Amino acid sequence: MAKILVLKSSIMGEGSQTNRLIDVMLEHRKDQGLQDDITIRNLAEMNLPVLDLEIFQALRGAENVNQDIQRIVALSDELIAELKSADLLVIGAPMYNLNVPTQLKNWFDLVARARQTFRYTETYPQGLVEGVKAVVVSSRGGIHVGQETEAVTPYLKAVLGLMGIHDVDFIYAEGLDMQAYRSNALDLASQQVKEFAV
Repeated sequence: MAKILVLKSSIMGEGSQTNRLIDVMLEHRKDQGLQDDITIRNLAEMNLPVLDLEIFQALRGAENVNQDIQRIVALSDELIAELKSADLLVIGAPMYNLNVPTQLKNWFDLVARARQTFRYTETYPQGLVEGVKAVVVSSRGGIHVGQETEAVTPYLKAVLGLMGIHDVDFIYAEGLDMQAYRSNALDLASQQVKEFAV
């Protein structure tokens, strides 16, 4: 049994191709007889706070903060515990305006914490999250892999690596707003998530 943490960050709700591909992956695992312990976080519905100075300082150990900030720190602790206990992290990361959704960035700002998920050394930060593999499912309206417009992949590799997650796979569904690519792109991505699932 694998413990899976799923992050859905699309703002498109039931119309999200990224979310649908994640569902295909999870359903395929179930069809193959795998019994997983799955936690799904729909970040688009969680209304995670945007990092500001007060939150930033509290996450770094500032004292005498108000109850609202205390609740945010407690939420950060909860999200970090979920991440550290997972075997597999599944990230839905559609590309919006060449980057990840704000909702996903807000999650990373709460879990990428010094002394919690990484620590500073004399040379380079060392990740503290161990034994977690990640897969990123990313849908895009255009074609971006290998282009200068590809900002999602390097960002996610960097921030996951910061926390110690280096075993990361990417599955792309590109050209979804381009009639010539859409159908084949979805078919290919669906096949890839099924192959990854087992």
